[in-house]
Amino acid sequence: MLWSLAGEVRAVLSMPAALTMQVAHPAVGAGVDDHSAFRTDPWGRAARSVASAQLWVYGGRAAAVAEGRRLRKLHEPIRGTDAHGRPYQALTPAYYAWVHATGFPVYRHAQRVMGRRPFTPAEERRLYAEWLQVGRVLGISDSDMPQTLEEFWPYYRKVLEEELEATVVVRELVATDVYVPPPGWGPRPLRLSVRAAWPLLLPPLLRVRRFLTIGLMPPDARVAIGLEWSDGEERALRRFGRVVRVVVPLLPERLRYLPYARVARRQARRAARRAARTSGTGALRRLK
Repeated sequence: MLWSLAGEVRAVLSMPAALTMQVAHPAVGAGVDDHSAFRTDPWGRAARSVASAQLWVYGGRAAAVAEGRRLRKLHEPIRGTDAHGRPYQALTPAYYAWVHATGFPVYRHAQRVMGRRPFTPAEERRLYAEWLQVGRVLGISDSDMPQTLEEFWPYYRKVLEEELEATVVVRELVATDVYVPPPGWGPRPLRLSVRAAWPLLLPPLLRVRRFLTIGLMPPDARVAIGLEWSDGEERALRRFGRVVRVVVPLLPERLRYLPYARVARRQARRAARRAARTSGTGALRRLK
């Protein structure tokens, strides 16, 4: 299931919701607040996060394992004190597992909003099993993650009720009055044009970011963190979901899927065609 989901544009739309749920945990939020470049280089950080997540699914076993090791090495020195005066370390199993765990409920909710239909119970079980498999590649022990959906939901609700809050980073990620530097990508004329127009582009961009971040977050997480969401915003989200549901499947692959996914899907099709040709040749030989 992740092969079809993780590299699609809808997954990118839902990533800010998962990130915000992660940093709503005080320890994770403090680590990002103290050590991340999300304020000074938000676009670069986002691109690196997307590329890392794509390697887990489309990079092949060796690349995924190497990326898991890289991430653990990157997070190993991250430590400090959270807003409540409690020490934290990024690789503390409970914190590292929560960061990974957020992906599953966000995928599930995003499917309900933007997918053709909600996942069936069997599909939810399969997706969760695949998410556990990705967690193992990232170095998350089975003992640190619930191993079944029946175990996951009580764990999830307990974290929502007892741990999450509107941390400093959460408030920044849903604010519409903060400064975000313009992206530095593309040819120089494009960068200069974007920089000149940035005072006009930033306010609507921040409103869209807030809308997608809160809207694509599971409602129970939204409530637990204390994020405001009106009936009007919910109706707008449903309209947005209907448009995405129709438009995205009609997009050409180069617009629908991210680069890692496109390459992996193209290679898989070539391998399938070679296998089909080989199978056909073998069948002809047997017939002769």
